[in-house]
Amino acid sequence: MTYVIIHALAPIFVIMLLGFYAGKTKMVDNQNVALLNIFVMDFALPAALFSATVQTPWVGIVQQSPLIVVLVLAMWIAWLAIYFLCTRVFKKTPQDAAVLTLTVALPNYAALGLPILGSVLGESSATSLSVAASIACGSVLMTPFCLLILEREKAREAGGNQKASLAMLPVLMWRSVIKPIVWGPLLGVVLSAIGVSMPELVLSAIKPLGLAATAAALFLTGVILSARKLKINAAVTLSSLTKLLIQPLIAWGLVLALGLHGSLAITSILMIALSAGFFGVVFGNRFGVQSPDAEATLLVSSVLCIVTLPLFISLTSGM
Repeated sequence: MTYVIIHALAPIFVIMLLGFYAGKTKMVDNQNVALLNIFVMDFALPAALFSATVQTPWVGIVQQSPLIVVLVLAMWIAWLAIYFLCTRVFKKTPQDAAVLTLTVALPNYAALGLPILGSVLGESSATSLSVAASIACGSVLMTPFCLLILEREKAREAGGNQKASLAMLPVLMWRSVIKPIVWGPLLGVVLSAIGVSMPELVLSAIKPLGLAATAAALFLTGVILSARKLKINAAVTLSSLTKLLIQPLIAWGLVLALGLHGSLAITSILMIALSAGFFGVVFGNRFGVQSPDAEATLLVSSVLCIVTLPLFISLTSGM
């Protein structure tokens, strides 16, 4: 099983290492990655998320509702706890806290979900559906939190301090919703819900963008990391522990509370037990927000999940 996990993680490290090398050797300007960020955030990732959600049958999404409940609650609980600690204990700015919080709360469903779940439960349409539902949960119900905070702070820096946060909320929500990274997967969910099937020609046309999404995001993350000096501190340690141990245990508690069992229970826990995702780092860079702690958490959790994932796979094997 450890081999399977290392095999699944290998592409992540290789692509990030290539991006790191490109940035360090100045093959890519690691101080100015705006163009690459636009490609990832406005084209590649939205196309991948739209394809995943629009091709997920609505009936299948409804059948996955217990999984969705566990994932959403586990992500929201971790998000609220880490954001509170970041702003109140570690005295981080709201932007930095939002980026780190999203990195911790949103697992790497896109890159690790299918390889890990497929190795444990077998590759099947049900497994693919669970991963697609997980991606939809994260993109539609998690990323807007980070975007709202980043947009709010951006508005305040531009002279919006006189407005109350509550009064700004409709404008901030609109700014978040119109971003492709949000409306792409949301549109896919809506079309799936009303039973609209996308023409095969459309899906084929955007498929190359979707295939490039994860690789481009990981490469961009490597380039960003090449411009930073990574440090392990209390915030990184707590964030990594939360991602790898506390959040999966929260999911486990929710599974027990809901009385779930079998493959559904295993899926709910293992999806949350995946390492931190790259969305937070990429989002922050798009808004000019540097979060060294989020970058360090991304690396630390990706390495240590080689140990923690087999642990949770073993513990859930009898469910």
